[in-house]
Amino acid sequence: MNNGTSHPQPTRLSYTIAGCSEHSNRYVAENIMVDAPTDPNSRWSGLHENPNIKQWLLLRLDTLNVIDSITFGKHYKQHPCNMKEFRVCVGMSRDCMTEVLSSTLKDDNVSETFNLRHANSAGVPFPSRYLKIVPVSAYSPSFHISIWFVSIAGFSDESYVQEAKQQHEMHMNTMALRHILKHLRTHRLMAPFKALSASADVQLEHPLVTQLYDSIVSDGNWAEAERVLQLSADAGLFDAFARCAPAQPTWTRLCGASADGDAPRQRGGHAMCIDEAADRIYLYGGWDGERSLDDFWMYSIAEGQWRVVPRHEEAVWPGRRSCHRMAFDAGTGRIYMLGCLGASGDELRENDGPHARSSGTGEPRPPAHRADFYVFHTRGDHMGTWELLSANTEASGGPPWIVDHQMVIDSTRGRLYVCGGRVNDLSSEVTKFSGLYCYDIATRGWCQLPFKSGPTTSHSLTRRFGHSMIFEPNEHALYIFGGMEDGDHHLSDMHVFDLDTNTTTELFSNFTSSGGPDKMFAHRAVVDPNLKEIYVFCGLKRTRTSPIPQLDGEHWVFRYCSRPGTWVRTRRASSQTDNAPSARYAHQVVYDTRTSTAYLHGGNAGRLLESGALGDNVHGNDALAEQRLDDFWSMSLLRPGRDEIVRRGTFRIRCQQFREACFTLPAVQALRFLQAEVAEVVDHTSAEGDMLRDLLTPLLTRRVPSPVTSSSSPAALTPETYKARGEVFQQLMEFFPQEAKEPAADLAEVIDWYEEGGGD
Repeated sequence: MNNGTSHPQPTRLSYTIAGCSEHSNRYVAENIMVDAPTDPNSRWSGLHENPNIKQWLLLRLDTLNVIDSITFGKHYKQHPCNMKEFRVCVGMSRDCMTEVLSSTLKDDNVSETFNLRHANSAGVPFPSRYLKIVPVSAYSPSFHISIWFVSIAGFSDESYVQEAKQQHEMHMNTMALRHILKHLRTHRLMAPFKALSASADVQLEHPLVTQLYDSIVSDGNWAEAERVLQLSADAGLFDAFARCAPAQPTWTRLCGASADGDAPRQRGGHAMCIDEAADRIYLYGGWDGERSLDDFWMYSIAEGQWRVVPRHEEAVWPGRRSCHRMAFDAGTGRIYMLGCLGASGDELRENDGPHARSSGTGEPRPPAHRADFYVFHTRGDHMGTWELLSANTEASGGPPWIVDHQMVIDSTRGRLYVCGGRVNDLSSEVTKFSGLYCYDIATRGWCQLPFKSGPTTSHSLTRRFGHSMIFEPNEHALYIFGGMEDGDHHLSDMHVFDLDTNTTTELFSNFTSSGGPDKMFAHRAVVDPNLKEIYVFCGLKRTRTSPIPQLDGEHWVFRYCSRPGTWVRTRRASSQTDNAPSARYAHQVVYDTRTSTAYLHGGNAGRLLESGALGDNVHGNDALAEQRLDDFWSMSLLRPGRDEIVRRGTFRIRCQQFREACFTLPAVQALRFLQAEVAEVVDHTSAEGDMLRDLLTPLLTRRVPSPVTSSSSPAALTPETYKARGEVFQQLMEFFPQEAKEPAADLAEVIDWYEEGGGD
């Protein structure tokens, strides 16, 4: 609300049944008002089993309220009639309702609460008197849909509701006038348009957008249109588009060899972390196809060189390991390391005893248990040395011996977070999973975090390995997604864990069906909290059509500026087809937030086929050996800046100017304009190159020139020219934010919607 008053707390709202579709037997709608989970008769059941027949329940609140959430109670055990898919609509009257939720219930006995959208796109809350539930399907298609119990919560404070009502009515009146203004201008009714604009204190759109419309559609003043386009860019109107435009990755392969020609060799399952302040990347260990490694490297971003971190005689050293994790603490300059791949019995016997020295080699050896926990000091009195923090984290209240887990750090609060992973229990054939743990850097103490699953959580937060987890510092939350469960079951879910409340919210139960990547395992992800984006790199995927995991060479951007967020696949520039990392998994990626640059190293490229080619399938009888990689890449995402957006808009404006010139100027003069003015702003590497060639068509098929001067009024324009100019204007609206543009819907569409009964 705009008056500065505090937001009230939601309370339970009373309601009555205002109506419903036909019910089955004695299962009347009033039954949903009583929470009796053990009573099989305490439910509403629809009469029809056919999902094509619309069924509904209409609830009338006792008073006007702003509805915040709806809770569905359930039967004490699974039931074939349980409602699965459903929709919820709200409104001031039963004849005009708006859909605010479309979701799915789980087939269990746990009540589920869903937040309902109660504010419009402008942030104005809307009060409601009615709520409609539209069941879509049951868990068993041959059964009647049942709803057991419904509870509604919202804001009932009278002053808050009345102010919300007033603001909503003002907003609706403003939107109605804006729709009328759009309708008048679209249909070239300029006299009433100008009269209404002058008398009503309402703006159809941003003033610069109006100027752009006048210069293009009304006047055909192309120079003025280009000037207004630049003014719009200078005013920041294109910034939102630039942030959300599809990003194009630019990859650069880095050599990085030291003065002696040394660099990390081929490997997968290694660990990396970055010290942004010092421009350094650290890499430790991994698996080269035959054994785990124990080499430690530092890459100087400024110098572009790898260096081996020296090992001091008699000093502590973590030893050979792979599938471990490292995290850099920016506050103390320390690198924390946890976990390792399970070793064979022979290897364990060779490495018995903490830091025992193997005979003959003189190399320190790690403890046999391997639930060890190390820290490396990059600065201070102990700079350049490893320290064993714990020989057995499980005995200290921390995670057991784990592999393929995830570990992130909150340097501001001085805490490490470890999630999931397989427990290395060599005596058990059953896969065991770790939990969610927190390590306090100041006290050097571990604790296991309790977490409360949200109402729509479909998968366990920690019952996974080979997943991704990132720490979002602005939200103080963990984003956890993908990985694998028991039985080679790949996951495509995503969760947010709130570290302040220990509460889990599931963003996606299946992000593949929401436009995201396929089910994934052993992928890598980094975050840019400034842009509110998560970048996901390669991995193993499992598609609907193939039961065999395949290499995935795709890279994705997940934008979480709004819930639940959106997935966008990045696309390489045509010039980068051969200059980008190949498909892989078990690689490592770090991200420099200062330069918005990701660094990728190594990984497993799958199995080499007898033909010498790399196979997409991870398994196969024709596979000879897995191919580990040693390539090192940097990646930045290119987004259109203000100048690029102005260029794109200028190209569209000049294209229309040329089309009209084909019918108003001599052919030679029009052709010169195409070659000089239009070609000057075209991007030949994009679809604009094809558009430029297509522009010759109107010149070759021109009729006798007809006068269309730049001073023509809208009434003097031919319908074809007016339509073409309007289409160019609408194309330019792609660059402007929604709040700066005319309403998206047409007035005729709104009227049709109302006449058909709204959201029913």
